[in-house]
Amino acid sequence: MATHGSMTQLFIVIATILIVPVAAGAQSNYPNRPIKIVVPLPPGPFADALPRILAQKLSARWGQPIIIENRPGAASNLGAELVSKAEPNGYTLLATPQGPLVVSQYLYPKLGFDPGAFVPVTVIATLPNMLVVNSKVPASSLQELVALAKAHPDKFTYASAGIGSPPHLYGEMLKAAAGIRMVHVPYRGLGPAMTDLLAGQIDLMFDNVGNTLPQVSEGKLKILAVGAKTRIAELPDVPAVAETYSGFVSGGWYAMVAPPNTPPEIATKLSEAIAETLKLPDIAKRLRDFSAVPVGSSPAEMAAFLNVERERWRELIGALDINPE
Repeated sequence: MATHGSMTQLFIVIATILIVPVAAGAQSNYPNRPIKIVVPLPPGPFADALPRILAQKLSARWGQPIIIENRPGAASNLGAELVSKAEPNGYTLLATPQGPLVVSQYLYPKLGFDPGAFVPVTVIATLPNMLVVNSKVPASSLQELVALAKAHPDKFTYASAGIGSPPHLYGEMLKAAAGIRMVHVPYRGLGPAMTDLLAGQIDLMFDNVGNTLPQVSEGKLKILAVGAKTRIAELPDVPAVAETYSGFVSGGWYAMVAPPNTPPEIATKLSEAIAETLKLPDIAKRLRDFSAVPVGSSPAEMAAFLNVERERWRELIGALDINPE
């Protein structure tokens, strides 16, 4: 005759057997309802356009609505915190530039989320970065800008998408490399920053090639240098900052992550679908129009990439001694 303890163990085993197929079935049927992708930036720039481009294709692929929700604020940390607290079922995702994933933890001691706890899905794309000035700035090269900044300390202003955002850090990197003093002006996103740059209210900014090239083509901005390790194919006559200041690299990348504890099967399904979408001819062309390079990495590849990026930013921020307050 079975004892009370053995009967309890038997019930636990039976329950486990029954539950596991249900959970596995839920994952295999994913997605079977609308998905929300949180973008921690205002509408407008490439970082907002990119998930919308993907959402349209993924929605058609799966027959489910995909909603883009902009939640800007706190150097993109607000949207990241929101997703970190969502149910780990793949129906709330974060599409973001690098800030919340590899930068914020070294700037803000009291984040409302753990960047390392997100489940990697994929690095969607990378973008070359460039240094631009408004047409009123009397400099046509990086060397001329540095000479002017040295002659007039704190005269020139540079914009960013907020304190601790990559454009802010790139400006600080340039100041340190060139030994110059400039005034940082943070904005709530690159859209408002670009508006003031074009109006001549701000002197210069680091931004993605895709965001700024149209204004350059119209003569509203001047490119002084690109932030890639070497010159880029789109702008072969524009020197890299690294040609003057060895080791200087700036650039953007955009990735998708899921809330902590999201099942790996869901992350893999999302990753594979995004990778296939990025290979579609019309999507590849749209990314080229933004001067973006599609990636479509696996979750494991993204995890390894994040480890390298976190170490890079930890060293950079430590060397620059930036106080986000």
